[in-house]
Amino acid sequence: MTKRVKLAADGNRREYKEEEEEEEEGISNLIPGLPDDVALLCLSKIRPSLLYCVCSSWRRLIYSPLFPPFLSLYTLCVPTCSNLNSITPTATNAIQLMNFDPISSQWISIPLPSAPEPPIRLLLRHPSFLSRNLPIQSVAAADSLILLAATTQRLLPALPRPLVFTPLSSSSSKWSHGSPIAVPRRWCAAGALGRTVFLASGIGSHFSSDVARSFEKWEFPKNADNTTKSSNRNIGTGKWEKLGSLKDGRFCREAIDAVGWRGKLCMVNVKGNAAKEGAVYDVGHDRWEEMPERMIAGWRGPAAAMEEDVIYVVDESKGVLRRYDDENDGWVDVLESERLRKAQHIAAARGRVCVVVGGGESGGVVMVDVVASPPRLWVVDMPPGLEAVAVHILPRMNKP
Repeated sequence: MTKRVKLAADGNRREYKEEEEEEEEGISNLIPGLPDDVALLCLSKIRPSLLYCVCSSWRRLIYSPLFPPFLSLYTLCVPTCSNLNSITPTATNAIQLMNFDPISSQWISIPLPSAPEPPIRLLLRHPSFLSRNLPIQSVAAADSLILLAATTQRLLPALPRPLVFTPLSSSSSKWSHGSPIAVPRRWCAAGALGRTVFLASGIGSHFSSDVARSFEKWEFPKNADNTTKSSNRNIGTGKWEKLGSLKDGRFCREAIDAVGWRGKLCMVNVKGNAAKEGAVYDVGHDRWEEMPERMIAGWRGPAAAMEEDVIYVVDESKGVLRRYDDENDGWVDVLESERLRKAQHIAAARGRVCVVVGGGESGGVVMVDVVASPPRLWVVDMPPGLEAVAVHILPRMNKP
């Protein structure tokens, strides 16, 4: 037998023995003497990190459709600024989707779809915009990552319809397309609540006050994975539905994350510490409401909601993670750390807040366990030469 050492996502070292005699393919005979369905019920109660360390058949099991999926990180990445001189101009803005598996502590590259349409090239940086990046806007809904807005090499809207990645898909390609967007755009507000995706304001190929005040929703279809087994699936079975318009076009200044929270969408029109306006959309009553003053005052960086129940925000200038206390209309400090400065994007689920910070070689994804007392922080480094621009928490991918 050979002994191997693995480094877990939380930094703890774990050891396991790999049996050289293990030649079994597939996931049958999971526990000798027990039927596989009974064995599966027993093993599904055990943490995947423990099963991974025992044998290769159990290791394959935790990535199969039979086993309850654990959560992992998905990041949209670009080459670091220090890496730009060594690559071609067209590759400079080559967006990559990366998956971090917390069990094996490995990064996996996920290629973007290339057929039947031309390869997707989304622009993040341009010489005309030296002080800022162009937006690439995405949301997580229905266990899927949905790309909604981006910019082409010609500075035009890049996505005429949502581009959807579903990790648990049984299709040969886990990518699919959503329903066409009436006016493809950028600099918009994008969010999700349950299985519903929302798109507000923005700028199309040119500015339009109607588009800047628009607000639409798309219901992510149920059982979308069962529509077809072929690659390049189309799940656009439902059209985008227009909702009550914004009172003005002030939400097309920035790429905004609309945060789904207790049946409502909350968003502000400017990032950082600048003076801003806030808006709250009540989904059940299809109406806009004023955002509470203290909620606006404390919204000083990227925000996300944990299970659509608790809003967290990172003060990007002070490096403070806060949660919103709706009973007292105020923000409560959770953790302060230098590593949270320059926060760009965050996601939250199952007691963890994941923060994309910095950029370049110093950037990474900062993980905060907000359930622990005191809260615990560690950093997941990006693969060499890449920096993250957005992070999402979704189920791990099925593997053959």
